[in-house]
Amino acid sequence: MIILLVLIGILALIVTIGAIWLSARIEGSIHTIGDPFSALPGRPPRQDPAAPAEASGQRATNILILGSDSRISAGDPSQWQYGAQRTDAIILAHIPGEARGATLVSIPRDSWVEIPGHGMAKVNAAFSYGGPSLMIQTVEQLTGVRIDHFAVADFDSFVRLTNAVGGVRIGSQVLNGEQALAYTRQRYGLPGGDFDRIKRQQNWVRALASSAADVGREPKQVLELVSAVSGALAVDDGLTLKKLIGLAMDMRGTNPKDLVFVTVPVKGTGWSPDGTQSIVRLNKHADEELFQALAQDRASAYIAENADELDILGANAP
Repeated sequence: MIILLVLIGILALIVTIGAIWLSARIEGSIHTIGDPFSALPGRPPRQDPAAPAEASGQRATNILILGSDSRISAGDPSQWQYGAQRTDAIILAHIPGEARGATLVSIPRDSWVEIPGHGMAKVNAAFSYGGPSLMIQTVEQLTGVRIDHFAVADFDSFVRLTNAVGGVRIGSQVLNGEQALAYTRQRYGLPGGDFDRIKRQQNWVRALASSAADVGREPKQVLELVSAVSGALAVDDGLTLKKLIGLAMDMRGTNPKDLVFVTVPVKGTGWSPDGTQSIVRLNKHADEELFQALAQDRASAYIAENADELDILGANAP
């Protein structure tokens, strides 16, 4: 979700204006979920957060971002229980090594994939079965892309975030928080069903980024947005304020037009082998090419070269 990128943008603004008190406010309000990577097989121990940060611009950063439904609070990650919730939005955010722009790849929640230890199932079941660690492992296995960080946001925070930036422009209308939430959650009555819902979520993300960029440097406005963003997000403990500020410094100069939204190629919909679940069938060959481009940090070039074959968010959404 753009929530994390908005936070990075706010930090870039803070660094620019030297508002140390705002950065302290952020550090004290970001919720953490521990280290979900420690449970992954073969993953080396995480670097000590107190150690010097990696030099910027050396490698891409990949962040798995989930949008949860209202059954789990991003503000209280300890509420996760086995089988209690799934995720409505799954986005792999790729920030290139050159740190200009970002590619946000949506994976349909009903994608039929292999979940380690559980066989074939909808991809969002991974979060229900094993929380952040299993979700990360499942997406890494599917994509071949090493995930560096993890974040989860509650859809209910859409209301507060949207209102904090004075509303978002969708087409010819400016939507307030409640309207934006309804817009992003609707899927019935849309020609493409869940696929159109994904585009609506992407469109809101883009609109929020544009509105956040216009918030300006008025401390009161920035503080309200900081409060909304940090309260909406829970991240792994490696995504420290120091790391976020480093990304913010690298991404200064990035604007909403530098964000590319794409949905992974699919063959269509169908049914699970037992006939009980409506599923999305991924296009394995096309997906592998996109995922390889992400893993090799050449996503921008690949998407530009294959724009006609990819499901890229255009100027308008359903």
